[in-house]
Amino acid sequence: MKPVRKVVFPVAGLGTRFLPATKAMPKEMLPVVDKPLIQYAVEEAAAAGVTDMIFITGRYKRAIEDHFDKSPELENDLASKGKTELLDLVHSITPAGVNFIYIRQPEPLGLGHAVLCARPVVGDEPFGVILADDLIYTTQRSALGQLIDARARQGGGNVLAVQNVRHEETNKYGIVAVDDEVKTTSCVHGIVEKPRPEDAPSDMAVIGRYVLEPEIFDALERVERGVGGEIQLTDAISAMVSEGRTWAHRFEGQRFDCGSKQGFLHATAHYARLAGYDFL
Repeated sequence: MKPVRKVVFPVAGLGTRFLPATKAMPKEMLPVVDKPLIQYAVEEAAAAGVTDMIFITGRYKRAIEDHFDKSPELENDLASKGKTELLDLVHSITPAGVNFIYIRQPEPLGLGHAVLCARPVVGDEPFGVILADDLIYTTQRSALGQLIDARARQGGGNVLAVQNVRHEETNKYGIVAVDDEVKTTSCVHGIVEKPRPEDAPSDMAVIGRYVLEPEIFDALERVERGVGGEIQLTDAISAMVSEGRTWAHRFEGQRFDCGSKQGFLHATAHYARLAGYDFL
């Protein structure tokens, strides 16, 4: 079974929920205390053993590339002034032994299309997907690492991160039907995108972490486009469920929905307390 060494970061979205802040700044670069969301995501992937970080970008996302690139002027300035701690901090932005790859998504055709754009680089290997909007704090194994471990235990297959949500909020998520709602890792036999509470098969919602087999690309090629002509990742995963190799994994950790202002503020307060700021 091939190991997971590549992760896709779909970062081409416009971030309209955070306007005007995101008019000229990618939403993924919004800082939680002193670190942008996308850096938390990259650190999570690196902690899971990933070596290839694949960013699916769009217009106005150059700041993400610049963030992970070297900055000779800044580094030389810090070195000349003896600011070694800050210099080390700048160097730590890019994990050692990691490759950064950028692919432009030509049209905003949905999450599934963004993942499909990574096919030439991913090839026939399993890979992860991290949505930086979902910031997940863990004390031990990273969230993506937990999914990778679950895949290894199950002998392969797609693995989706899930958590229970309030029943009245099922219409905000993809909801899975599983063979056992108590087990940490359970077999998925159905996925419903944003069902009404009365129609939801469970309260287990898919969160922005996936480990996917390369066969997902063929499913994405076949799936019909939905509203707005978008290709939905959930639809492609659903098409593979009948193969019996799709798993829902309850990760250990605290998830912050940084795609919403309230969730972003909660994340900032949490990480500020971790950093020792006790005024919140």
